[in-house]
Amino acid sequence: MLALVPLGAPSAAPGGGGADSYRNPLRPAIARGGVVESCADPTVLRGRGEDRRRWYMYCTTDPLNDGETAPAGTPKFHPIPMLVSTDLVNWRYAGDALPSLPSWADPAARLWAPDIVYSRATDRYYLTFTVTETGDGASVPKCEGDSAIGVATSDSPTGPWTVSSTPVVGPRPAGEDYSFYWTFDPDVLGDSIGSRSVLYYGSYFGGVFGQRVTVTEDGMTTTGSAKQITEGAEVEPAYDPVKLRTRSRPLRAAASAESTSVTIPNRYEGSNVVRHGDWYYYFGSATNCCNGPLTGYSVFAGRSRSPLGPFVDREGNSLLAGRVGGTPVISMNGNRWVGTGHNSVFRDRGGQWWTAYHAVNKNDPYFRGEPGFTKRPALLDPVTWVGGWPSVRAGRWASDGRMPAPAAQLGERSRYRPEMVRPHRQGRLLFKDDFGGKTLNIAWSWLRKPADPTTYGLENGRFRFDVQQADLYVDDKPKPSVLLRQAPRRDFVVQAKVSLDVPPEGCCFNFAQAGLVLYRSDNSFVKLSHTSIYETRQTEWAKEVPSGRTRYGNTVVGAPGDETWLRIVKETRGKRLFFTAYTSQDGRRWVRGGTWEHNQLGRDLQIGLVSMGADSPMDVTSRFDNVRVWALDR
Repeated sequence: MLALVPLGAPSAAPGGGGADSYRNPLRPAIARGGVVESCADPTVLRGRGEDRRRWYMYCTTDPLNDGETAPAGTPKFHPIPMLVSTDLVNWRYAGDALPSLPSWADPAARLWAPDIVYSRATDRYYLTFTVTETGDGASVPKCEGDSAIGVATSDSPTGPWTVSSTPVVGPRPAGEDYSFYWTFDPDVLGDSIGSRSVLYYGSYFGGVFGQRVTVTEDGMTTTGSAKQITEGAEVEPAYDPVKLRTRSRPLRAAASAESTSVTIPNRYEGSNVVRHGDWYYYFGSATNCCNGPLTGYSVFAGRSRSPLGPFVDREGNSLLAGRVGGTPVISMNGNRWVGTGHNSVFRDRGGQWWTAYHAVNKNDPYFRGEPGFTKRPALLDPVTWVGGWPSVRAGRWASDGRMPAPAAQLGERSRYRPEMVRPHRQGRLLFKDDFGGKTLNIAWSWLRKPADPTTYGLENGRFRFDVQQADLYVDDKPKPSVLLRQAPRRDFVVQAKVSLDVPPEGCCFNFAQAGLVLYRSDNSFVKLSHTSIYETRQTEWAKEVPSGRTRYGNTVVGAPGDETWLRIVKETRGKRLFFTAYTSQDGRRWVRGGTWEHNQLGRDLQIGLVSMGADSPMDVTSRFDNVRVWALDR
C-alpha cells in the first residue's frame, strides 16, 4: 500500500534513522489521498516477530476525515481503523479491523475503544473492543444499550481478524427497568503477555472493573470474579457525568456478590493500566469526551501495588472514596487542544514513556457538515515521572509546536528532555477577608440577595451560606444568589477555603456545591466548586459562555476534603484571557488543574461566592473563610 507523506512531515534523523521531530496532531496518510483527521480512543502497540519494526495504532469507529461527512448526509464510519508506522511519527491507514459486526451484535451496534495485546504463549494478537448493542433480549427483553466486550484474534497485527462467537464480558443488567451498565473501554494489562492477564472494562454508569483473563488460540475467557476499581453512576448519563439531569435510582452491584470494589462509580472511563517500577498505575479519563470546543475531558492517575487495587492518588486519596481521588496527568493548558483524554501509555525503544490520546481542536471542533459531531484527532506526547507520578510533558501537557521524536527502533535514543511547567506565584496581597466581624465587608454586595436572612450570615469567623435550589448552569431557573466583589483590573490569584456539609460518602445530595466564580453575567463565568455528584464529591472546574452550540463545559481537579482550598489564577497573554484552577485539602499541597480560555471575561469581571445547585430541597450549608486576592507575580 502506498504511504503518502503528509505535508509538514519531519525530516529523517542523521544516519538514516527515524524521524527526529514531530508536531501534533498526528496525520496518518491514506493511500487513495488525504489524511486521517480523527482517531478517537487511540491505543498503540509495537509488533512482534517479523513485525517488530512496526508500530500499530487502533481507533474507535468514526469517519476518517471531513471528506466522509461533507456534504451533510450519512457519514461513512470505519469499524476500528488500523494505522501503521515505523517511526511513531509518520503513519499510514492500513484498513479497518472489523468490517463485519460480530455474529452476536445488533445490526445497529458500533465498535468502540479498541485495545491490543500480543501473547507470547500463543504467538497471536488479541484485539478487544466495545460492542454498543448486542440485541440480547434473552436475559432482559425490550432492552437497549446492552453493551459488551468482544475479542478478535489474528497472527498479524493488521488481521485478518477472527471474532469470538461470544462476548468476553456480556451485557450487565442494571435493574428491572430495561437498562444495562456501560460495559465499555476494554484494556488488557501489558503489551506482551503470557497466557494470563487482567482485563479492565466499564465506564461512568456501573463503574470500572478488573477481571483476570486467560487467552487461548481462538479467544479470551474470564477467570474468577470481577473486581471493581472505579464506581459508576447511579443513573445512566447522556454524556456528561457532572451535570446529570435524570431521575435517580439505587445503584445495584454490577458484578457478582463476591466481587470487591477498587474504584468508585461516576468518575472514570477509558481505562489504561501499566506497570512502572513496583507500582501499577491506573489512568482514567473524566467528564464529557465530546462537547466540541468546551470539552474538558482529562486524564487522572492512581497507583497500587496490585493490578486490582486499591488505587490511590498522590495525596493518598482512594479512587474508591466518595471524595474520589485522581492525580491529573493531562488536561487543557490554554492552547488549541481541549478534551485531552482516553489515552494509551507505552515505552519507546529507548525506554522513554509516551502517551497517545485524542483531543479536540477548539478552533475546528466538529466534522464538516455534521455540527455537534466532535472530531477527535490523535496526539502524541512524552510522559515524565515526577516523584513517582506520571505527567505529560512534566505538567506542560498537550504540545502544539515542534517536539523531539520518540525512539521507534533499537539503537535510537529519545531526544525529549523534560522541562517542568512553571508554577503560578502570588505577588502583592490586594484583598483579604477572614469574616471575623459582625457584618460583611463593604467590598461585598449581593446579586439577588437571599429573601430569607436566616440562610446566610457571619458565624464563628466564617461566612455561612445555605445551599440554594438554584443554579447558574445554562438556562436553569431560578438563578442563585451570588456574593460579589470587584475583581482587580490586573492579572490576579483568588483563593478561598470552603466547606460543604454533605457526608463524605454516600448518595445523594445532587448537585449541592460551594465555591468560587469569576463572574461577568449569568451566562458568562468560570466556576470552581466542591460539588456533590451522587456517590461522589468532586471539585468541578467549569466554563460557561453566552452563546454557541455548546455553552457549558467542565473538568475536575483534585479531591475535596473536610475543608477545601480553591484557587483560580487569571492571566493575560496578549489579548487573550486564561484561567487556571488549583485545589488543596490542607492549604499547603496543591493540585494544578486545567486552563480555560475565556475572552468574554474582561473589565467588568467580579469575584463571587456561590452555594447552589441543589436539585431538590435539602438542609445543606456551605462555609467560607480565608478569602485572599493577590496580584499575579510575573
